[in-house]
Amino acid sequence: MYQTILQNLSASSFRHRFHLAEKDKAYVLAKGYDTIKRHAQDFISKRIAPANLPNDGRQTPMRGHPVFIAQHATACCCRQCIYKWHHFSPLGELSSQQQDYLVGLIMAWIEEQMQQTKNPG
Repeated sequence: MYQTILQNLSASSFRHRFHLAEKDKAYVLAKGYDTIKRHAQDFISKRIAPANLPNDGRQTPMRGHPVFIAQHATACCCRQCIYKWHHFSPLGELSSQQQDYLVGLIMAWIEEQMQQTKNPG
């Protein structure tokens, strides 16, 4: 379902630079996919989905959690990136279906990263 958008994102000179470090992979393994997915749902619902985001474009750190890295890799980090890549309006609250799509994309990227034995150069 997410293969085409993941391929398009990986062609971006900015987006393809993001990879999970070994410590991030260890965190995912330690917490489990269900917990990581709950974290993604929480971050999207609180930091991305609301209609009014006073810090849009600065609300997602570049490191510190595997989901943050995945958000940047998948252009789910701010409303402007989401609009550019996923065509969801930056105005108004994101619907539950839109949030589910973003979380699914984040998790697909994380799962893809977990399959890689080491980080690319």
